[in-house]
Amino acid sequence: MFYGKKRRNILSITVFILILSTLLLGCTDTRKDDTASKAANDNMLTIAWSRDIGEMNPHVYNPSQLFAQSMVYEPLVSYGDGGELKPHLAESWDISTDGKEYTFHLRQDVKFSDGTSFNAEIVKKNFDTILNHMELHSWLGFLSKIASTEVIDEYTFKMTLTEPYYPTIQELAVVRPVRFLGEAGFPEDGDTTKGVVKSVGTGPWILDEYKADEYAIFKRNENYWGELPKVEKIQVKVIPDAETRVLAFEKGELDLIYGEGVISLDAFKQLESTDKYKTSISEPVATRQLVMNTNKEQLSDERVRQALHYGFNKEDMVKGITSGLEEPAEFILPTNLPYTSDIDLESIDYDVKKAEALLDEAGWKLPKGKTVREKDGQPLEIEMMYDSAESIQKAMAETLQSEWAAIGVKLNIVGVELAVQVQRFKDNQFDINFFSNYGAPYDPHTFINIVGKEGFGFNEAISAYPNKAEILQQIARIPQTTDEKERQQLYTSVLTSLQDQGAIVPISYIKKTAIYQKSVTTFNFSANRDENPFTGISIEQ
Repeated sequence: MFYGKKRRNILSITVFILILSTLLLGCTDTRKDDTASKAANDNMLTIAWSRDIGEMNPHVYNPSQLFAQSMVYEPLVSYGDGGELKPHLAESWDISTDGKEYTFHLRQDVKFSDGTSFNAEIVKKNFDTILNHMELHSWLGFLSKIASTEVIDEYTFKMTLTEPYYPTIQELAVVRPVRFLGEAGFPEDGDTTKGVVKSVGTGPWILDEYKADEYAIFKRNENYWGELPKVEKIQVKVIPDAETRVLAFEKGELDLIYGEGVISLDAFKQLESTDKYKTSISEPVATRQLVMNTNKEQLSDERVRQALHYGFNKEDMVKGITSGLEEPAEFILPTNLPYTSDIDLESIDYDVKKAEALLDEAGWKLPKGKTVREKDGQPLEIEMMYDSAESIQKAMAETLQSEWAAIGVKLNIVGVELAVQVQRFKDNQFDINFFSNYGAPYDPHTFINIVGKEGFGFNEAISAYPNKAEILQQIARIPQTTDEKERQQLYTSVLTSLQDQGAIVPISYIKKTAIYQKSVTTFNFSANRDENPFTGISIEQ
């Protein structure tokens, strides 16, 4: 009995040891796998984005995300600091004296990610594919002016315009639609508006793994012709909610959060204050503006518009609402854009007495015992429209409502969805609207162009300007001039007139923010508002 019991105990112990060994071995293997996986991804940068990257198609728009398109597909020309236009896939270019012919000399050392050659034939194929669907791309000025595209030789491409259009080179730097897809990416019928077969580009990144609405992983293009990125992979996690992005970052699941409005300004300031992370703030990328519709009787008088400008404390409002991350804007476009640095306008400082005097002069009097000014029995009542999803616009609208009430102006504020805001602006169904310009590489010419066109809100907004016809003539002349000095003079005149007469009021300079783990180094924002900032980033091991 004793022997049998002892034998059973020995067997039980043996079985237990075998099981324990197996478990320990399994744990050891798991730890090894985890360690190996971590080591394999040590040189991977993980970021969050609010939306899926979209179909990686260089020739289409939303839902494709600009930063992702710019990782894979490249332009002929790139946009640098201060508006410098630099060679990219084109080593150089020549422009005819009449401003109509553009001849591009292409780099000869460029391959697509599948190893095929980049040359003039594929450049022409991409251009012609885009031109076949001009209904999608009419917003980009130079495309509608292309008369012909031509392959001169293997590495020389020529484009001829119907008329001179100076922003052509600058518009070639935009992220879409004029970037280049390799032959293997085209569908059989060549129509990329229906999708691409695969994302074949010349850029520094290749889409490696993808799960819709969850993540995308880009790997470094080891055969890239230009500067090779420092990190080997970029993982993009789709996290729609801003607060969830912050929590993931604090847990160390993200290395970097960057962009415009990707997290709240309060969250950014709070994370910055902990001193656990690194932060960066970009140069101004756009100006937040108020656009006043001078078709409306109350706003048709320049004195009323100027009074509204004098009647609020811009500096305190901007600092308070944006936690000091944005700065009060003096000009309707940031002065780091081309042709904007020569603008010289007298600053309008907060001055309640000046505002009241201007309103009195314009005939808007404050009746005894009332809080709203009147003229010919009509109250000085104005509506302001803002994007209901944009907390900064909402807070600024509420502040203006309060401050203008102090000078006898009743401001009704209305929050609407962005699509409604845009449509009402185009349809001239607004009194005052929030707007921001497009930034680099689009401006200043894109901003000026929409002011000159009917159906964009601005043309109607400046209806009461006595020199409107002259402004529109100057706007039409700007893209056609081949004389740099004349162009600068025209820009100075137009931008000065637009702001000086008060229909467009600069509020603040919008900036991008970035917050990143201390292991992330050499982060820099791109001069192009839409380009990704990943190439120069390093991760300390």
